[in-house]
Amino acid sequence: MNSLENLSFDQERALIRVDFNVPLDDNGNVTDATRIAAALPTIKHILAAGGSCVLMSHLGRPKGNDPKLSLSQIVSTLEQHLGQAVHFCDEVVGEKAEAQALALQPGEVLLLENLRFHEEETKGDEAFSAALAKLGTVYVNDAFGTAHRAHASTTIVAQFFSRKKCFGHLLAGEIEAVDKVMTSGEKPVLAILGGAKVSSKITIIENILSKVDHLIIGGGMAFTFIKAQGGAIGKSICEDDKMPLALSILEQAAKLGVKIHLPVDVRAGQDFSNDTPQQVFSIHKIPSDWEGMDAGPETEKIFDAVVKQAKTILWNGPLGVFEFPNFDTGTRALGDSIVTQTKSGAFSLVGGGDSVAAVKLFGLEDKVSYVSTGGGAMLESLEGKTLPGIAAILA
Repeated sequence: MNSLENLSFDQERALIRVDFNVPLDDNGNVTDATRIAAALPTIKHILAAGGSCVLMSHLGRPKGNDPKLSLSQIVSTLEQHLGQAVHFCDEVVGEKAEAQALALQPGEVLLLENLRFHEEETKGDEAFSAALAKLGTVYVNDAFGTAHRAHASTTIVAQFFSRKKCFGHLLAGEIEAVDKVMTSGEKPVLAILGGAKVSSKITIIENILSKVDHLIIGGGMAFTFIKAQGGAIGKSICEDDKMPLALSILEQAAKLGVKIHLPVDVRAGQDFSNDTPQQVFSIHKIPSDWEGMDAGPETEKIFDAVVKQAKTILWNGPLGVFEFPNFDTGTRALGDSIVTQTKSGAFSLVGGGDSVAAVKLFGLEDKVSYVSTGGGAMLESLEGKTLPGIAAILA
């Protein structure tokens, strides 16, 4: 793999695409610095190897130059985490940016203004990419969260660094984690897919069926499978038009010898709120005025037993409305099962926005093997797509 270890950074100026798309409060303070912390190993590696760093990132979705989305607001947080001063350039390309980049001494760091202040960034404009390329002598992509976009800074710029380009530690780690689940993982391999809709996970299911031994289907999407099999699901969420697809997935899995595990009971509510009356029903016999909102106690036991057999685990999507504390039990129990199995030596990858939010909420992120930083990029990797940002480094 084209990793940091394969390149010399002595006296080099590394142009690094980081993902500093962090949440800010109304006063411009960073409220969650996870993504900044995640970029530190790459930055520190290059500085220790005698190089300097020019950092570029987007923040939000600005329409033109928007002071509320200026990256100048994160400089102090970056300095605290890095433990040294950081220069800031209020431009992205052009004479000023070039002058500041060229003035960098080994061991120094420069952060550029928000890439998306220029529409050429998202358009993947070649001239803009060439202007960015002037700021560094080596290109490093360490932004998995945007690796599925063919933007100027994530993909196009790489072509100006024929031999001198590589993945940062974070991106290399993401590629390796997905590869462990998809190709090199120790068997039995278990995938857990949750969330509301089958439609958003179809391509993932189709791509991973031949690669896993067990598949747990939970959350809202399970009701489409249950109804397709003739179950009564009450007011629970369901995609009626996807029922034939659900049956064909079950058929396909049977042919491949993959065991699919569906919930057997649910914690249901009378309306969609935390304080609604709650009752446990068989998932096949939910009364017409109730909706399933969380996995039930029997399901927890069954899923726990499945997790305990696995050596490689992918978790994408919660088992219920975990944002409501009264309906987070199933998702929380699943997280605990995965943590226990990880301690026993299994490799566990948590990816996809909601499951990442769940492990953070339950304080489990340091107890699983890997938590992916990229939502859309993670999903596209699991769908078997080659991400443009990754292909550009390998080209």
